Amino acid sequence: MTGTSFVTGANGHLGNNLVRALLARGERVRASVRNPQNRVPFDGLECDLVQADLMDRDSLLRASEDVQTLYQVAAVVRHWSPDPEAEIIRPNVEGTRNVVEAAAEQGVERIVFVSSEITLEGHVSPVDESSWRANFHGNPYARAKTESEQLAWQLAGEHDLNMVSVLPGTIVGPHCYRLTPTMRYLKQALNGEVFLDVNLHFNFVDVRDLAAGMIAAAQKGRRGERYILATERSISNRRLIELAQERNPKVKMPPRAPKHLLLAVGTLMELASRFTGKEPMMVRSQVKIFYGNDRRMDLSKARDELGYTSRDPETALREAFEYLKTRGP
Repeated sequence: MTGTSFVTGANGHLGNNLVRALLARGERVRASVRNPQNRVPFDGLECDLVQADLMDRDSLLRASEDVQTLYQVAAVVRHWSPDPEAEIIRPNVEGTRNVVEAAAEQGVERIVFVSSEITLEGHVSPVDESSWRANFHGNPYARAKTESEQLAWQLAGEHDLNMVSVLPGTIVGPHCYRLTPTMRYLKQALNGEVFLDVNLHFNFVDVRDLAAGMIAAAQKGRRGERYILATERSISNRRLIELAQERNPKVKMPPRAPKHLLLAVGTLMELASRFTGKEPMMVRSQVKIFYGNDRRMDLSKARDELGYTSRDPETALREAFEYLKTRGP
């Protein structure tokens, strides 16, 4: 594809790495952010930086003009809020409607919609793209991502849009200018600030492999299909701490907490956050979804159709820890 590629949420962790990967291929890139005054993530990058907000349809119409491929990356990535309907679910769902309808109006030829593996039912392993999560366990992010992707598919059908969706695992890696909750947790682990083994399991994927998979999805993905872009096996919290110990021998292995204790801790953290306004380190719904859930991903579809490859999750974590060490505070 030789036309302009439009990346929403381009100052975020995934968006910024995708912009870099597209530019490295010699593509013309339009990158949207809500605040174009913050240019630090774009130093040295020759892209067209524009202002756009998922809740501002007119800004999306302007940003989508003369675009060939839209990479819909922007999203609210939070697992807790004092008002989840207003601050997590509605912005993601209504933002999806706005950006997809703007793309339809402007005649965008191809859409790569970023969903999440959290939209997949997790009781059967290995997990493939055929399922949808039915029980959100009160997690607003899981609900928001599921409803957003389902709405995107509905709109793609109504407007006859050429769309594929990608379902990333838990994203780690470089060029993270504002630490995501995941990268913030990795930094805490590296600093020895994790005091409980929470026995949660995640499919960590390097952001650069994810960006490459998204570009392959734009080029090779079959219209109307979903693709998991993650790693086959998950990594437990205990193994994550062990990998942090390789980089910092002062890190101590915390004791493992049973599920009932973590649910109680999550309850207390959520209550405290209502007073502090800061997002809790852990919420009950995360425990319900991820505790002891060592699920594997079936990546055969992405491998066969897109040529997708990824670092193994331990390598991805080791490189993320190294990045955090060199990144500084």
